[in-house]
Amino acid sequence: MKLLNFVAFLLCLISKLVISEEVSPEFTKVWGPGLLPDLIVMPARYFFIQAVDIKNETIEESLPEGFNVKIEGLTELNKPCRIWVNNLDRKDGSYIIRYKMYEPCINMNIIIKYKDKHVSESPYLIKNKVYSDDCNCPLKNVDNFIENWECEDLPYFMSNKISNFGDIDWDTTRDKLIQKFNQPLAVSICQYIIKNNEIYRKCYGKYVGFSMFMDSILKSLVRKVKLPDLEFFVNLGDWPLSSFDFPEKYPILSWCGSKSSYDIVMPTYDITESSLENMGRVMLDMLSVQGNTLEKFENRIPKLFWRGRDSNRHRLDLILMSREHPELFNASLTNFFFYRDEEHIYGPKTEHVSFFRFFDYKYQIAIDGTVASYRLPYLLAGGSLLFKQDSMYHEHFYHQLEPNYHYVPVKKDLSNLLEKLKWAMENEEKALKIAKNGQKFANENLLPHNIFCYYINLLKELKEVTKSPVRIFEGMERVNQTKTQDCKCTDNIKDEL
Repeated sequence: MKLLNFVAFLLCLISKLVISEEVSPEFTKVWGPGLLPDLIVMPARYFFIQAVDIKNETIEESLPEGFNVKIEGLTELNKPCRIWVNNLDRKDGSYIIRYKMYEPCINMNIIIKYKDKHVSESPYLIKNKVYSDDCNCPLKNVDNFIENWECEDLPYFMSNKISNFGDIDWDTTRDKLIQKFNQPLAVSICQYIIKNNEIYRKCYGKYVGFSMFMDSILKSLVRKVKLPDLEFFVNLGDWPLSSFDFPEKYPILSWCGSKSSYDIVMPTYDITESSLENMGRVMLDMLSVQGNTLEKFENRIPKLFWRGRDSNRHRLDLILMSREHPELFNASLTNFFFYRDEEHIYGPKTEHVSFFRFFDYKYQIAIDGTVASYRLPYLLAGGSLLFKQDSMYHEHFYHQLEPNYHYVPVKKDLSNLLEKLKWAMENEEKALKIAKNGQKFANENLLPHNIFCYYINLLKELKEVTKSPVRIFEGMERVNQTKTQDCKCTDNIKDEL
């Protein structure tokens, strides 16, 4: 037995050495917005590396030796720039390189090597001055931003919702909306005004703390581009507000939409914050979730994994199913709030599990909580096969997802979940393909670059249909920048890069 184990070890080592020798620095692919840091300013820049062999074929195995990445630059005082670089290995021959800048840089250089040989078009020399995210150096108009960020080439899912309202005249709608939703104990909304690239708001309701998420994305945007003068209302709660049952349509921006509401859906506060705090105070984001999984799909535990609180009755149904089939499920509740009187049936509650450890398992499920399951983007990104419960609620991107292509659909009552799970286990190749399609969708539609582009397109489209004049009202609070640097913005940066 020891001899067999030793032989297996040698074969594994030899195969890794062969892979290492076959990597082609010339054919290896490098792409992503982080290669254009002078044009695309984000809290954390990022780009991708995909190993390719000497036959120009993609390598899909973990490499024994990774890529060496250096990002260098100088301050205007001719000192080295402070740049934090983070390499995320996706265990499939591909890597995510993230880097965070703490000050403006000149003569910036992105160097990517494999075994001391430059990869693809490395070194990437950035001729223009590169600004950190804290620099308040806005471009003069939105079209410059859209062109520089290539937002026009990215999928955008909003037009059908805004078109429900035709032209928006706040002078005839504003007071009606405030009167309808000024219910302090039930609803919280904020009226926002953008005027001369300054942000103002007035909130209604008892619980308005979530305005900080809208504040944050707007403050980030006005540092990057001069936004059009604009008025809009934001729903600070999870439930959509602009019901089909109302005699009037109210153009409210919400984080969650439904099949029975007119709410204009924007990215959730969760994915928005993770985009703004990438490499910052949040641990979970669309990139880190891909670089902290321990195994490829084939090597993950063949069970469906779920953890969460009791915010939906169907989550309790999943617990019972898990108990009946422990060989197929690992599901339990981490907190009781809505069904505390039934904790003795569905408990005991278990400890929280790091979200990264979810992907030790092959199968994940998205079940509604009070509304849509806001963790769905991360579940797609993690590379496991996603089962998605049928739902009346949706996030901004749901209608672009294709059932049985990006995820496996299950009925709202989960009555066919067991059947679908067994199908996946018996059809691993098809399950893996769906999982890869889901992850590919996440990388093409839900990364920070996409989230910024989504907001800028949304605000631009709102401006196009808003016909009332924009003015600041009595009692509005100015939303000030929390931190900015003196970055000595150059005129050509302000105008267009």
